[in-house]
Amino acid sequence: MSLPAGLWLLLLFVIPLFMMLSMSLKTCSPASGACTMTWSWGELPHVVNQYRAQFVTSLEFAAIATLIDLVISYPIAYWIAFYGGRKKNFFLIMLLVPFFVSFVIRTLVWQFILSDNGFFISFLQNHHLVSQNFHVLGTGFAVIAGLAYNYLPFTALPLYVALERIDRRVLDAAYDLYANRRNAFLRVIVPLSIPGVFAAFLLTFIPAFGDYVNQEILGGTANTMIGTVIQDLFLATSDYAGGASLSIVLLAISLVGIWFYARVLGSRSIEEYL
Repeated sequence: MSLPAGLWLLLLFVIPLFMMLSMSLKTCSPASGACTMTWSWGELPHVVNQYRAQFVTSLEFAAIATLIDLVISYPIAYWIAFYGGRKKNFFLIMLLVPFFVSFVIRTLVWQFILSDNGFFISFLQNHHLVSQNFHVLGTGFAVIAGLAYNYLPFTALPLYVALERIDRRVLDAAYDLYANRRNAFLRVIVPLSIPGVFAAFLLTFIPAFGDYVNQEILGGTANTMIGTVIQDLFLATSDYAGGASLSIVLLAISLVGIWFYARVLGSRSIEEYL
């Protein structure tokens, strides 16, 4: 029964991962694109030091976008879980419907909305809320907005699962002990939803950290993220060793986050929420 899933993981995860690891041990010539196996990790510290600014930018943008999604998604997931009633599935579908559209198309729509001639900026300028020289497209704000929008379901769904699994009898017990709604929320609901918050943070931060589509479409040259660098190393400069080394770093950061999550909350929580 596990053979199809095992073959799937072997072909699309284990083999590509092995190829990426072996590529990071090679030395490539950007001029010819030829790579030679040198069995050296020397490329790794070199590319990390060379693209340190892009790493910092990616960490900053991904962290801010993740926090924005947590602030937006928690009230939505809370309302659906506790007040959605029989229409919970309908509200979840409505939350996900916009994300059935292609990732790139959604980002292009954001480019139209945030452009200098778009209705959002034009509305602000026409009502003298911002100056005529004000612009958003090509800035870090536009990239963060795109990241926050595109990865919102990655935050909302784990939060909903965590909130939905809270035993309502625990809340009834809190009310019986004279807790008001505010205290019940802060002392019962929030602590019990912490595993979902951590899972939502990981599921949002990790793909946002390595994203390059939002930066390519919405950002400028001053807001380059590490995902864009990896894409350019593979497709533009043919520096496969450098691109593989940066990919290894991203993988290591992801594994550290998952290890910390398992260490704090246990591996069972990973199976439940991830």
